[in-house]
Amino acid sequence: MGKLQYKKMKGSSNLRQRLVLATLSSTPLLIEDIRAEHTLPGLHPHEISFLRLLEKLCDDCSLIINETGTKLKYQPGTIMGGTHDLVHDCALTRSISYYLEPLLVLALFSKKPLTITLRGITNDSKDPSVDTFRSTTLQLLKRFGVPSEGLDLRIVSRGSAPLGGGEVILSIPSVHCLNAVNLTDVGMVKRIRGVAYSTRVSFQFDNSMIHSARGIFNRFIPDVYIFSDHKKGPAAGNSPGYGISLVAETNEGCYISADTAISYGRTEETGEIEEEKKELMPPEEVGEQIASVLLGEIEQGGVVDSTHQYK
Repeated sequence: MGKLQYKKMKGSSNLRQRLVLATLSSTPLLIEDIRAEHTLPGLHPHEISFLRLLEKLCDDCSLIINETGTKLKYQPGTIMGGTHDLVHDCALTRSISYYLEPLLVLALFSKKPLTITLRGITNDSKDPSVDTFRSTTLQLLKRFGVPSEGLDLRIVSRGSAPLGGGEVILSIPSVHCLNAVNLTDVGMVKRIRGVAYSTRVSFQFDNSMIHSARGIFNRFIPDVYIFSDHKKGPAAGNSPGYGISLVAETNEGCYISADTAISYGRTEETGEIEEEKKELMPPEEVGEQIASVLLGEIEQGGVVDSTHQYK
């Protein structure tokens, strides 16, 4: 057997995409100079957590990280999938959706259908919310021929930044092939749906966000319904927060989404999400702002929103 040939790359850009493509193509990967010149060099906690997730998903997967975290050797294994007690505790520097996005691609080509429990932050302002993932991302996936049966995301509990405490269960069927898709006509918006959530704050936060968002939408369309999802106790996670996720459905079957999340204090351990330190926006303004963002997405006229476009 010949010496293993690694595909050599440098830097931290598009790390998830590199690892996903390496896994699907069974290409060994060597990545060097990962933030080598940064004040805090090497892999971030959420990137290491994603690598550990790959180890759980794949048989015979090999990972070697040097002491500083600036060099990574990755030898892909076989994507197994399965439904037997797969649980992953996500790093709190990014939300659960950071892990859901690559999981979707990998699980479709696994040996068995996948069911996995992910724990961590369900809603933050950096990544799409789990609500958007459920209402828009999964719907978009169906256009590629992925069957509805066995495709689901169940939100068991919510977890706001910085301490998380949320839990979701993702189920994805395996497929033999994907359909080619040609989406060109966005159509006309026929209805708007959404979810306003709050954790460890008054349920009136939900009502305020819903009322202000509807006040904008009802000028244009009557079919608007925004659900309230107020959590308390263990189902509310470990930090207070609130936010809203909206989706516009068109008569051509396109889904255009927008969401936002507001949460309270940050700690040093939360890394990148420290930048969110600011005076919290009142829930009334949150509803108005995200409604305006969704209208802006619709005005652009694309068949997918900017959240679902890789730049």
